[in-house]
Amino acid sequence: MTTSTNRLQTLASGDRPQERLQRHGAGALSDSELLAMLLRSGTKGHDVLTLSNRLIGEAGSLAGLIQWRETDFKKLKGIGRIKALQLITVMEVARRVLAHAGNHAPPLIDSADKAADFLRAHAHGLLVEKFWVLCLNRKNRLIKCTEITSGTANSTLAHPREVFREAIKESASAVLCAHNHPSGDPTPSSADIKMTRQLRDASQTVDIPLVDHVVLGQSLADPSGLGYYSFREAGLI
Repeated sequence: MTTSTNRLQTLASGDRPQERLQRHGAGALSDSELLAMLLRSGTKGHDVLTLSNRLIGEAGSLAGLIQWRETDFKKLKGIGRIKALQLITVMEVARRVLAHAGNHAPPLIDSADKAADFLRAHAHGLLVEKFWVLCLNRKNRLIKCTEITSGTANSTLAHPREVFREAIKESASAVLCAHNHPSGDPTPSSADIKMTRQLRDASQTVDIPLVDHVVLGQSLADPSGLGYYSFREAGLI
């Protein structure tokens, strides 16, 4: 009698889904690994990665599981009532998110104030500087907002290759960059100005326009009272 191999135990600790999720984010995981994170554990003779692969194999794809009911999940050995209910709950959430997304156009980011409004929740209460790149389509609607770096006020926040690598990956027609000043005063530093010039020059080289570079602050600490600084509006782009 052969003993089934536990795939999770054969993986090096750094290659297991949870460790990879922590190091690289959810986007680095395969469909079966994401599903394994939801299931959390398998049963005797059915490790969680094998169980996840079987589920996706039976459904044809991860998306195919959206149509499954409790009885469908429970047909697979290793999935009892609790796991089945957890999975149909997740699939219902996915279904509602998809339905909601279909009713709303992506946000329009065609000005510094709209960018500042969109990013305000991201920057609220931060004690370190973070740098974001907003990838935009031809109509300046948001494709994706990505945090590029996070550091201290004394460190270089972003390099043009990181910004435009993301833009090229998302097939963006333009980008808008932004970072926050934890002090609340969005007045750009000499390093901010130097970085913006580098971004402007790089955008011309790769032919992906830099719409703006916005520095986020707080209106009470901003000499202009706006709560943000726009390099575009200042005539520096």
